[in-house]
Amino acid sequence: MSLLDKLRARVAGSAPERLKPAMRRVDPAAKRSSGHSHSDDRREDALRSRLHEDPNDESAFSELAGIVRRRAAENHAEDDPRRAEDDAVWALAEEMAGSSKAWYPLLELGRLSIHDDREGAMRRLSTAAERDPSGGALAHALQILREEGLPGDALGLGVGHWRPREHRIDAGSQLVHAAVEAGRVGEARRHLEALSAHPDSARVEVVRAELERVIAGAEGRPGT
Repeated sequence: MSLLDKLRARVAGSAPERLKPAMRRVDPAAKRSSGHSHSDDRREDALRSRLHEDPNDESAFSELAGIVRRRAAENHAEDDPRRAEDDAVWALAEEMAGSSKAWYPLLELGRLSIHDDREGAMRRLSTAAERDPSGGALAHALQILREEGLPGDALGLGVGHWRPREHRIDAGSQLVHAAVEAGRVGEARRHLEALSAHPDSARVEVVRAELERVIAGAEGRPGT
């Protein structure tokens, strides 16, 4: 049983139904023909080692996710390769999220489950935000929700976690955008004012100018 198969078996019970794995055993000859090599294994081992040291290493996670996606697509039945790829990344993220300091893998779990297990996804994104005192995880979480067409959920998450004085400026910027997209222009302006509490006043002024244009554009639309 491959490493990926073992991970699948271990986490199958906690994944949303759409992400429950349906992996099949791969014929060794087929594996060789897919281009899999010992150098691939060494690269995967190196990336996994980096992630065990720092589960929030975004570049290592992204590269390893690409590897497991490719292998899953090659080794799975052709009827649903995307599901196989998502299953593979789910297994990787769930394993790495076991560390108490991990927040990046939780973001990936939240993204993968947002439409199948919205409540669980919001818990994962909230936990990610709580684990990262810089506010970077919060900014990522808000962006995920906005990209998935859920600005109201992004707004709720941001209001509950954002600390203007301590968090990265992009966390506040994402919150302002979420408020505008949710049709809460007045709230967007209040969050913009709160950004002034951040100690990097020069950077705030640059971002503020951009956000002012976004809010002004929303205020000019009918019904706002």
